[in-house]
Amino acid sequence: MKKCGDEAVKTETRSRARPGRPATMPGQPAAAAAGAESQPGGIQSLARAFAIMEAVARNRDGANLATISKSVGLHTSTTFHLLKTLAALGYVKQSKESKRYRIGRSLFALAASALDEIEMVNLATPVLEELSRETGESGHFAVRRGDSVIVIARTNGSGAFQLTDRVGVTRPAHCTALGKVILAALDGGQFERFVARTTLAASTPRSITDAERLRREIDEARRSGIAFDDGEFDAEVRCVAVPVQDFTGQVVGALGISGPVWRLTIPAMQSRAAVVQAAAARLSASFGAAAPG
Repeated sequence: MKKCGDEAVKTETRSRARPGRPATMPGQPAAAAAGAESQPGGIQSLARAFAIMEAVARNRDGANLATISKSVGLHTSTTFHLLKTLAALGYVKQSKESKRYRIGRSLFALAASALDEIEMVNLATPVLEELSRETGESGHFAVRRGDSVIVIARTNGSGAFQLTDRVGVTRPAHCTALGKVILAALDGGQFERFVARTTLAASTPRSITDAERLRREIDEARRSGIAFDDGEFDAEVRCVAVPVQDFTGQVVGALGISGPVWRLTIPAMQSRAAVVQAAAARLSASFGAAAPG
């Protein structure tokens, strides 16, 4: 009986081991999982597809079929058919000229949906803190909310006078530097629709209330990549702001500083524009934007 029991244990052990069929362990890289034997529910195809996307993503200049096949350890015909499916779904794209594959818009869209406001605030706050230390002025990061902008992160500077705005305040787009940056990111049709449906109300005597003047101001902001508010929302405050981009190259917000008109003079505002642009570049890089040039 003991012998039979031992034999039963050995048989069970051999059955569990199933030589030649390695299991995919939690946390196993997709590239390694791509070579695993087919599992119920199409796990093999999913693993291979993710392995291919990882291989494409690792090559910033794109990768050809042979390079991808070698990287994931699959036959070129198998790799080609998977790439064809991924391309049809928009997760990769192929250059007509070089025939190289790159990550497609659908994958960017998925990643963009994960970059919510909480994560934006977490990434923006340390950049704003450094900007306030450098300039002595209040720092702000705002995003679009309909036809207005909302400040979702701010920091205080070291200057004697600081704004008391709190996070979450909504400001009109047409008479704030942050808002002008957001408007400058709209295409021509979107901007004209904004002008048509929006009342350009005056917050101060310096506010822009004329559509043609606003068009000129936005055109200049598009050209220079920077916008100013010379006492247009608060008569005692000047602001300078620049765009912040994400990994798709889209403008997702505006970063800027503000200070009292007696300290943040027009020459001072213009001279600090480069510091603000450098801060925006750091924040854009945190959102995955490519470095300029």
